[in-house]
Amino acid sequence: MAIAFVLWGVLAPANVDTVASNVNSFITTNFGWLYILSATLFLVFVVVIMLSRFGNIRLGPPDSKPEYGRLPWFAMLFTAGMGIGLVYFAVSEPVSHYLNPPTGPGSTEADVAEAMNLTFFHWGLHPWAIYIVLGLSLGYFAFRRGMPLRPAAAFYPLIGDRIYGWVGHLIDILAVFGTLFGLATSLGIGGQQVGAGLETLFGIPNTATLQVILILAITAIAVVSVMLGIDKGIRNLSLINLWLAFALMVFVFVVASSRDIVNALANNIGTYLQNLPLTSFETYPGNAEAREWQADWTLFYWGWWISWSPFVGMFLARISFGRTIRQFIAGALFAPVGASMVWLTVFGDAALQRLRANPNNPLADASSETAMFVLFNQLPVVEAVSILASVLAIIVVVLFFATSSDSGSLVVDILTNGGDPRPRWQQRLFWAVLEGVIAAVLLAAGAVSGADALSALQTASIVAGLPFCIVLLLMCVGLSRALNQERRTLPRTEEPSPLVGLRESTTRRTRTGPTGEPGGGSTTDISEEDTRRNDSGRDQE
Repeated sequence: MAIAFVLWGVLAPANVDTVASNVNSFITTNFGWLYILSATLFLVFVVVIMLSRFGNIRLGPPDSKPEYGRLPWFAMLFTAGMGIGLVYFAVSEPVSHYLNPPTGPGSTEADVAEAMNLTFFHWGLHPWAIYIVLGLSLGYFAFRRGMPLRPAAAFYPLIGDRIYGWVGHLIDILAVFGTLFGLATSLGIGGQQVGAGLETLFGIPNTATLQVILILAITAIAVVSVMLGIDKGIRNLSLINLWLAFALMVFVFVVASSRDIVNALANNIGTYLQNLPLTSFETYPGNAEAREWQADWTLFYWGWWISWSPFVGMFLARISFGRTIRQFIAGALFAPVGASMVWLTVFGDAALQRLRANPNNPLADASSETAMFVLFNQLPVVEAVSILASVLAIIVVVLFFATSSDSGSLVVDILTNGGDPRPRWQQRLFWAVLEGVIAAVLLAAGAVSGADALSALQTASIVAGLPFCIVLLLMCVGLSRALNQERRTLPRTEEPSPLVGLRESTTRRTRTGPTGEPGGGSTTDISEEDTRRNDSGRDQE
């Protein structure tokens, strides 16, 4: 079916573009409210689970220990969950919201805070809550209940053994398509940005041919990583990528007025948290222009995150064996969101500072793939340092590209072989290659026909996200039922009852009598028996 979609893109790319645009318009017009409410519900759900006493449950046997340390675990989940998008949109999205906000004229002082608030909203708590719903469900049912590592397993409390029939297979197939289309979209974005960087540095035209070559070359890196497995490949590549991205961020922070950026970070976080309830439920009723903006940004992101959730959620579950539910949710929710906030503030506010000082700054006209390189050219450093920063950015994009591809390949492997967390190497090779081929073929077909085949692929990921949104809502119900079944097995902290001491005092008085003489034997026997029965009941409880 995936190959058939690719052939459609090759033989009739203009038709794909038309159909995709119509379907996308239908979904955003009629089901936008579902995306808005569901994403917020997922955030509330995971926070409630984290704060409840179910947070003490381990994703594995009670005595299990985490398989990976905190830093490798964070590096793998962060590079898999955000990846290329943070590099691609870190400069261009705040600039776009500043110049063209959903309401108001734009380019005002108030729009600076609103631009960062909307950027934080799209990359903050909601995306990771979506990932956590699926990751937590799969981790719990696979490692706690001994079921296969596949999305259908989370439906066992709802449909029982039918997860092994056609219903369960349909759920897993939806997860495969969401992963393939979401990853291919990211690979296409990565190819575009690397091509833009090479054009900026070396004057190489950023053509579709170059982008296809880049996609295939970087896919080869991902193939090597996924063939080496998690411990030798994905883990090490993720750590290298994390440190290089950190070095790039520190460079921009130091040379782009660090004091102003620190002040902006505090203001951005405060604005985001203060407006979070409003932005979480905002649908702009009666404002056609604002609703069109929301369809282009918020609904696109929510559909994209949902279509990515099988990939990221399954990968999070795979690397989180042995952690408690509270550790899993807190680590996957707050750590990457905090890192994303710092990253977006460093790059986004550095660009907004220059736009506020000069409304005619080239950043205003830069495309998403070139915006970061335009920013580097304006930093107060010598040209050689600016070029070095651009080279480092290209390397970071390439590694984000590779870590997303290898993690996604592993997930599709697991999905298509029944939930085995250690799939065969031939299968890992096949899916890693196919992901790059899907992105490359659609980019080439779009260039030949003049249509934007990649936008059709983006729409495909949103379409895949719509049915999977229902799947995630049902997962919340299934996980809640399963956790409630563990209520009696969870440790409970109780205050000692005053009746225990009172009962012991009564027993002693009965044995000796009111004046110190031995009392009746039958009364003593009954008191001791009651004491043993009550003590036994407390132990069982």
